[in-house]
Amino acid sequence: MSEKEIVAKNLKSLRDANGFKQDYVADYLGIGRSAYSNYEAGTREAPLDVMERLADLYGCELFSLYNEDENVLKGVLVTAFRVDNLSVQDMAQVAAFKRMVKNYLKMNTLLSR
Repeated sequence: MSEKEIVAKNLKSLRDANGFKQDYVADYLGIGRSAYSNYEAGTREAPLDVMERLADLYGCELFSLYNEDENVLKGVLVTAFRVDNLSVQDMAQVAAFKRMVKNYLKMNTLLSR
């Protein structure tokens, strides 16, 4: 499977698990739905800044979006929660919260070594 196909599959899995519509994710990213749809279809590669924002939104490390191992995503999917009709501001708050939790867990791991 190519890198684009892996990323596409992971983006779709994470979006579906969180109950987000493509329109909402595209609005959060500040891009058109068709551009986001191309990322999920694997026909277009997302820029790094978009991938970083998606990792924050889904509460995962950036490398997880590129990982073919389904077990890596399973850990992320545990924290997914389904919400309908989120505004762009709501999604930004969700992403900020998940980023804080992710950073807290990383710091906690580093301090416990």
